[in-house]
Amino acid sequence: MSEHPSTTIIHPDVELAGTVTVDDFVVLGRPARPGQPPKPTRIGGGSVFRSGTVVYEGNTIGEGFQTGHNALIRQDNVIGDRCSLGSGSVIEFEARLGNGVRIHSQAFVPEHTILEDDCWIGPNVVLTNAPYPRGDRVKETLQGVRIGKRAKIGANATILPGVTVGDDALVGAGSVVTKDVPPRAVVAGNPARVIKTIDELQVRDGSGPAYS
Repeated sequence: MSEHPSTTIIHPDVELAGTVTVDDFVVLGRPARPGQPPKPTRIGGGSVFRSGTVVYEGNTIGEGFQTGHNALIRQDNVIGDRCSLGSGSVIEFEARLGNGVRIHSQAFVPEHTILEDDCWIGPNVVLTNAPYPRGDRVKETLQGVRIGKRAKIGANATILPGVTVGDDALVGAGSVVTKDVPPRAVVAGNPARVIKTIDELQVRDGSGPAYS
């Protein structure tokens, strides 16, 4: 592991599996419930944690992970290789991220979310999981969002609980997604509706398809 600043806190049950770069004022392995037995945290080699990042205990993080500044990762998540978490973004507990997931700044990823390989979450995106916020059985009725492989969620979009966004789909900026999105569909609006397919998207200069 690279040397880390004196302002960094790395708790004893954190395993750094290779060289990991840690900036000032980073906390790795923060106890979720002080006084309870600690949970091990494993972080893959080549990872970079920028200043202000806090990672709770019980996380398994793959190789080549990176954070922006002031990112927060709660406990018991499984994060694949080559993922990144932008400045000010939050991953709550018990989320599952595949390989190559990109989460931009100020995004919110709640518990039970599944983000599949190479999906892309734009800035200020909000994924939700509580159909009945503040309800008597809110914890029993949580429904995580699933974002499929290579799907792209545009800036400021909101995805409602239990929604699945299919592989290669595209959610337009500012959309509110209330129901499942088919694979390779393009949706936009509030509520979001299918407006075309990925195959129909052309680059604005007319030079060809936007996606292969």
